[in-house]
Amino acid sequence: VCDVDRRMLEKHTPRIAECQSGQVPRGEQDFRRMLEDDSIDAMIVATPTHWHALATIWGCQAGKDVYVEKPLCHNAWEGQQMVKAARKYHRVVQVGTQNRSAEYNRAARRYLADGRLGKVHFVRVLNQKLWNNFPMQPDEPTPNGFDWDMWNGPAPEHSYNPTLRHHWHHLWRYCIGDLGNDGAHQFDQARMIVGFELPRQVYCSGGRFNTQGAAETPDTQIATFTYENDLVVSLELTLYTPYMLKIDGAVRDSDMFPYWPQTATRIDIFGDRGVMRVGRMGGGWQVFVRTKDRKPVVTEQMYGRFPDAAHQQNFIDCVRNRQQTNADIATGHRSHLTLHYATMSYRAGGKTLNVDSTTEHVDDSE
Repeated sequence: VCDVDRRMLEKHTPRIAECQSGQVPRGEQDFRRMLEDDSIDAMIVATPTHWHALATIWGCQAGKDVYVEKPLCHNAWEGQQMVKAARKYHRVVQVGTQNRSAEYNRAARRYLADGRLGKVHFVRVLNQKLWNNFPMQPDEPTPNGFDWDMWNGPAPEHSYNPTLRHHWHHLWRYCIGDLGNDGAHQFDQARMIVGFELPRQVYCSGGRFNTQGAAETPDTQIATFTYENDLVVSLELTLYTPYMLKIDGAVRDSDMFPYWPQTATRIDIFGDRGVMRVGRMGGGWQVFVRTKDRKPVVTEQMYGRFPDAAHQQNFIDCVRNRQQTNADIATGHRSHLTLHYATMSYRAGGKTLNVDSTTEHVDDSE
């Protein structure tokens, strides 16, 4: 078990031992010591985003299979190197986008593939929640037992600061904003169900409108992706909408659908025969049409189940059988790369970017 905070090791190591018949795991503050251990087959990377790429690549080089959480990487170039490392060292790499291991999502994909929704020209992806701004605290002495230099890792050097440590999700030096952080779940899920790859054109606008605090990444954002096959996909973000409801455990593990108008983490797939509404992480899906008497009708539906355990098991199975995982590194890279395009467009002032799908590069030097 590796953690830069010695107190976390002391707290959680005994609890883990209880789960494995008293066998106490070794604890390391520097995960590179774990990479040197040939008895270790696989690793889980559950760090802040800025460490995902380097930890995954080092793991592949050390002969470990890797389960890496989303967001996959801090920038587009890192994702390319992660794919190269996985292939060069013949490693199994699973991205933590659990929706790809959900049976209800597979069924939704079959429904579209069979043409039952008709031709799809527009997909709308939502990521709406409440995530308040926060003040910037002054630098402090590093807490005892905490390896700040290791935590900060490949980010620019900085003195220990509790705001950087606890609010990294909304600081450019560590993350890519919630469009690519939490929004990656729904966007990758939409890619799985509808079947689109890389866009040919990307445009993103928005801003950090709640400016009373240290947060840098947008709290309002709309990204539009245009594809070759007459398909447009939008991804919409708001972080000041507490009335929007994330899909909770009561829905995830029961025969219940979310209340779609206020579902914060959903996908709307518009076909010429109906609209499919899909909820992430067990939300299930329903297809709505309208009859001649103007009454809405649900023509098909499927309840969901939370896919976390199935996704973890898929990784373990692939470590054993050496097959590609449900969320293979190349698949995860294409989803996150598309969201990096959106970040590029936004940070360049809302420029429209043209994408070369062969090189994965854009045509704008800025």
